Amino acid sequence: MAKYAFITGASSGIGRATALALAAKGYDLVIASRNMSKLQAVKTDVEAKCSVSVTPVVLDVTDPAAIHEVTKKVLADFGAPDVLVNDAGLARGLESYEKSQEQDILEMIDTNIKGLFLVTHDFLPAMVERNTGHIVNLGSTAGLYAYAGAAVYCASKAAVKTFGDGVRIDVIDTDIKVTTIQPGIVETPFSTVRFHGDKERAAGVYAGVEALTPEDIADVIAYTVGQPRRVQISDVVIMANQQATGFMVSKHPKK
Repeated sequence: MAKYAFITGASSGIGRATALALAAKGYDLVIASRNMSKLQAVKTDVEAKCSVSVTPVVLDVTDPAAIHEVTKKVLADFGAPDVLVNDAGLARGLESYEKSQEQDILEMIDTNIKGLFLVTHDFLPAMVERNTGHIVNLGSTAGLYAYAGAAVYCASKAAVKTFGDGVRIDVIDTDIKVTTIQPGIVETPFSTVRFHGDKERAAGVYAGVEALTPEDIADVIAYTVGQPRRVQISDVVIMANQQATGFMVSKHPKK
């Protein structure tokens, strides 16, 4: 049976790019997000370029019952994933914490923390039993360097980092690897989601700076999972050339 990767948040951005990058390495895919029509577009794109199978599944990672239903079926149909990419995540708002909306707070916690934790929890026993697999969690430089207006988002991504470290300790006696990918500024629909669909405001985030692309991050993920058994890359921090910390970006660098 061919190796396969399960990818959440696979309908756009880094998740979509990762699907293409891993397919190019020969991985069959099970791709998940809330939007089936976008997943079908990813499936069509991947299968046109690579000789792999792609199975799209609708999954809202904020719904524990949906997570359990989907992971149970995937395990029954495909077995334990060779690579689990926990990409689903989001930010909401950029206001000072006392002005933030409760709904935004809860959505970030439910998606970035609870969803990632539960998807991993459902797949990990089968991976441990088989004694192989690679868990790749999408963190952020925000989990290393807090910035104004993002207390909850930064805290959620710090949780992703320490969660990965903890799981790595728990599976130390197995051949399971755990990697946290921590990108800086990447031009994706991320900021449009953060600003509740305000595309003009989102565009301003990337104006004047050569941001990373989803493909840049996907290439690093593909490199990480392609290492030999003896090599475990625990953390990767990837920033744009004109980025010094999480939110310190030079908008008009010298040429």
